[in-house]
Amino acid sequence: MSVPETEKTALKPMPDDWSRALAVVAHPDDLEYGCAAAIAGWTDAGREVTYVLATRGEAGIDTLEPEKCGPLREQEQRASAAVVGVDTVEFLGHQDGVIEYGTALRRDIAAAIRRHRPELVITLNHRDTWGGVYWNTPDHVAVGRATLDAASDAGNRWIFPELVEQGLEPWNGVKWVAVAGSAQPTHAVDATPGLERSVRSLLEHRTYIEVLTSEDPETYCRTFLTGNAQAVAERFGGKPAVAFEVFSR
Repeated sequence: MSVPETEKTALKPMPDDWSRALAVVAHPDDLEYGCAAAIAGWTDAGREVTYVLATRGEAGIDTLEPEKCGPLREQEQRASAAVVGVDTVEFLGHQDGVIEYGTALRRDIAAAIRRHRPELVITLNHRDTWGGVYWNTPDHVAVGRATLDAASDAGNRWIFPELVEQGLEPWNGVKWVAVAGSAQPTHAVDATPGLERSVRSLLEHRTYIEVLTSEDPETYCRTFLTGNAQAVAERFGGKPAVAFEVFSR
């Protein structure tokens, strides 16, 4: 008997057996374009979410020098996180645009995982393309892949023994790594409770948005985020949703 297409492609609800999450991405606004509506719902439910960004996004605005752009985008990111209930935002200090995948990046992310001891780790699309249509950036690929690897590195005391010397004991408690923006999602979260705040969260990146589009910033943010959430709805019981590709550990 053939399986209906809707059953083949239905997305599962995200695991909810966790209390702490760590979101690791390359740039300010990566999470706001991807999954802030889900994060708002999680923090409402009493879950703790922490942000770690590899860069300050200092190379993201052509008309603004990096030494001015970096502090401004960091400030906007902290304000954006606060809108969805995230109090802790850390920056790893890698150079925007030229992040290199390797042991240094893995070590920094593994250290963050050991510091915050999450059960759920969130990152952004680590593959070469967005759905085979648009080329991904090297920064997204490097940070996404390094995060998937660091989830294991964090639990192995012999890979980065210097972290133990710094007081960061191994943490092998990561149960899942959830990749936002994946063309191969497996799970989803109802976006409805947090959708309005996700719009306001993305709007906090006003400096970046105003050079990205000539459209009214609020209209741009609302159209983009609601459109993405509605696109997932047909695979999640008709509910606007944020999709993730979830890797179990």
